[in-house]
Amino acid sequence: MSKRRTSPLPHRDGIAPSFLQLPAGQWPDLLTFLITRFPHMPAEILRGRLERGEIVDHQGEVLNVASSFQPNGRIWYYREVPEETPVPFAEHILYQDERLLVADKPHFLACIPAGRYLQETLLTRLRKSLGVADIAPIHRLDRETAGIMLFSLDPACRAGYHALFSERDVAKEYEAIAPFRADLELPRVHRSFMQEQQGMFTMEEAPGEPNSETYIELIEQRGEWARYRLKPHTGKKHQLRTHLSALGVPILNDPWYPELLPEKGDDFSRPLQLLARAIEFVDPFTGESRRFESQRELCWPE
Repeated sequence: MSKRRTSPLPHRDGIAPSFLQLPAGQWPDLLTFLITRFPHMPAEILRGRLERGEIVDHQGEVLNVASSFQPNGRIWYYREVPEETPVPFAEHILYQDERLLVADKPHFLACIPAGRYLQETLLTRLRKSLGVADIAPIHRLDRETAGIMLFSLDPACRAGYHALFSERDVAKEYEAIAPFRADLELPRVHRSFMQEQQGMFTMEEAPGEPNSETYIELIEQRGEWARYRLKPHTGKKHQLRTHLSALGVPILNDPWYPELLPEKGDDFSRPLQLLARAIEFVDPFTGESRRFESQRELCWPE
């Protein structure tokens, strides 16, 4: 029998339900499998979720501690995280029509639910404030990066907007505050081969055919610091942070480049001074040239 692929659970408080595809194999019961699958989670928590009827099968039938393990089945549930610290900065909606929503994201707000962030994400906030469940990001920004983000409101048009990014038909413009180097010739195009550092989540430049490219120019200088305009041609992970660090001008308050600093936790006092200033493209559905600009400003060091 084919398994239902759409969720049998609705969105709850702005959060979409999660699912787990059960593997082939045999376990005495579902609870035993879950304990094996999630060894980091205490067994009493998993048992409690089943006892409270918080897990359902692909048909929406409530599962319990006596439920059998169904090979190749699918179970649905709402993900939980420890209590989140509210991010004390607000997002702003800059534009909205029937297909597209443009938001101005603050620093420290994650784009989508992931890891330890669930409610304190831009996607969840928008779903709750607009009362619209079917919102999806068209692209992403790092949690610490502020600025322009696009969201799709119409699933039928989603692929058209995604294609703009995959085919590099979007002009993206960033600004950053970083040290000033008198010997750094600007404007310039910086190209390099980027790869993940072994055993790390950060990136590094290494010998090889360039797979990343950023146009960099100086906007203004204030003593030992400068504001730069950055136009990435490619979209590698942490590209702008890696490129500026490699040039000897790491972005102000960057906790990862040039060296990985201890986790800041809920300290919101030193935001990364990187801003997605503007985005420009030709709308694939109207043919209209569109440009959206962030209303935020970066903060110079005192």
